[in-house]
Amino acid sequence: MLFSEYTPCQDKVRGRKFDRNMLKYRERHCPAKEELLRCLIPAPPQYKTPFKWPQSRDYAWYSNIPHRELSIEKAIQNWIQLEGNRFRFPGGGTMFPRGADAYIDDIGRLIPLTDGTIRTAIDTGCGVASFGAYLLNRNILTMSFAPRDTHEAQVQFALERGVPAMIGIMGSQRLPYPARAFDLAHCSRCLIPWKKYDGLYLAEVDRILRPGGYWVLSGPPIHWKKFWRGWERTREDLKQEQDAIEDVAKSLCWKKVIEKNDLSVWQKPINHVECFRSKKVLKAPHMCESDDPDTAWYRNLEACVIPLPEVSSSDDVAGGAIEKWPERAYAVPPRIRSGSTPGVTAERFVEDNKLWKERVAHYKRIISPLPTGRYRNIMDMNAYLGGFAAAMLNYPVWVMNVVPINSNHDTLGVIYERGLIGTYQDWCEAFSTYPRTYDLIHASGLFTLYQNRCDITYILLEMDRILRPEGTVIFRDTVELLVKIQSITDGMRWKSQIMDHESGPFNPEKILVAVKTYWTGEATQKQL
Repeated sequence: MLFSEYTPCQDKVRGRKFDRNMLKYRERHCPAKEELLRCLIPAPPQYKTPFKWPQSRDYAWYSNIPHRELSIEKAIQNWIQLEGNRFRFPGGGTMFPRGADAYIDDIGRLIPLTDGTIRTAIDTGCGVASFGAYLLNRNILTMSFAPRDTHEAQVQFALERGVPAMIGIMGSQRLPYPARAFDLAHCSRCLIPWKKYDGLYLAEVDRILRPGGYWVLSGPPIHWKKFWRGWERTREDLKQEQDAIEDVAKSLCWKKVIEKNDLSVWQKPINHVECFRSKKVLKAPHMCESDDPDTAWYRNLEACVIPLPEVSSSDDVAGGAIEKWPERAYAVPPRIRSGSTPGVTAERFVEDNKLWKERVAHYKRIISPLPTGRYRNIMDMNAYLGGFAAAMLNYPVWVMNVVPINSNHDTLGVIYERGLIGTYQDWCEAFSTYPRTYDLIHASGLFTLYQNRCDITYILLEMDRILRPEGTVIFRDTVELLVKIQSITDGMRWKSQIMDHESGPFNPEKILVAVKTYWTGEATQKQL
């Protein structure tokens, strides 16, 4: 069972070889070719099908994630409790002893959380993602992330609950998201040293925040005058930290909206007109030189402000205004409207949506449990414009939209403008997640893209790693590729069937539906 929680690119042993400075050792470090495992990762003994959503928000089986550490270490903070053979998530957190719901209500009194203005959020250092779990009630979709080894398995718990999360860290590199992606960024005692490295980490939050987006900070050093005794730090130290954060926020041209109790809220400007005027007066960080702000795969951080797209008037939203949720999902995104996504027109966008509505209706016919809550965590490995995820909005699911870094179009910014979430990824490497964290994986045209880039067996083994036992995969590709895929997955204990395209047997593209069979590590050992 040594490998049952194996995360190839966040391996603790390999990580130790790397620099501890800026937590580089906790970033992605993938195995070299000769280190790649050519085997299946076993589920733990007594693995059970997770609870269905919405029950999964509050419960998970102990046998699926046999870790007691958090229930002991975080007992007072009410993160997680062990009750017999299952965990319960009371919704507590370090900064929300009254529960995440009450904490979110406190934030909702300061900024608009329920009118559709805020739809995409990022939670830096998320614990078991109770913040993201309870924001879902308010139609806000949160990308939660935390490193692999601070609190054992916190991201695994989040995904087991049916809440979006990834393994990730604020280290020396950009987060794998495009510029202007999130309406809200949140840090609750997230231990990120915001004042260090000339404000490098706040500059990265600025890059990924939408114009007019909010940054919410709770916990030390906020309101230190009242709380400092409980934090076991000196008043001078806390004052210095808060002053430094305020200075960095000012240099990013952010406006302090409010500070109330242990919450502080800043807002990014809707454009940089005023910022450019005052830039001469302000100190670091300076404006970045010409650079693609969306480039985020293994790209080092820089302590500079990325200039927002130019506007004709100081009242205009840089890059274009977006509709409120839910209209936002199908409105033509500004990146397409402005022509800044090469090869994608408004007409193409509308056609793509229509196409995926028809395809998802077809999937529903061939995969009966789609609307029942049986599937919760879904991944689209080659998401393009997010049409598949948008067509799934009526189901009790969420979709991780992946834009491969090798694809012809960088469309992840468009996906976020639609109010959906996702990440960049190179599928010749492992994804930043734990084993058994997705119920359904969708791979349309992915193998056409990767067949000559790397051995597709390793991509299929990675899909097996992240798929839950009895999970489903839908492949769409040419029949030759699907036959090749099927010959490999037959040896991986998957059951599969090639089916005609929804338009009929004459379409050269076919569909392969595969199901991973149930087996655990213990059962395998008995077989041997």
